[in-house]
Amino acid sequence: MTRFRLPAAISVAALITVLGGFPIAAQGGFWWLLLLVPVAVMIWAWQAGTDVNERGLRVRALLGTRIVLWPQVAELRAQGPKRVVAVLTDGSALTLTAVRPTDLPKLVAAAGQPLTTA
Repeated sequence: MTRFRLPAAISVAALITVLGGFPIAAQGGFWWLLLLVPVAVMIWAWQAGTDVNERGLRVRALLGTRIVLWPQVAELRAQGPKRVVAVLTDGSALTLTAVRPTDLPKLVAAAGQPLTTA
């Protein structure tokens, strides 16, 4: 299984923001709610990513996971300089979290499939 994950710097930046927000949260009232955003970003950065194996893809996000088997994938497409999308046989598109266009050969190799280009 090959795993694609977000850079650890995102989690570190969110942690620094949480620590820096403690003085504001200590003021009482609803100020503690300000800490929820960086905590959510930190959890998302730890959780989010794409796992690839011979059977299919597992795309992980903050609130859920989606598993897609290879027969359901019509094509893998680079969308801009930083995103890869799996176009499914039903016509929908699934963004592959943490996968960049430069990672496509590694993704296809992890799937055990030959790389073909259109």
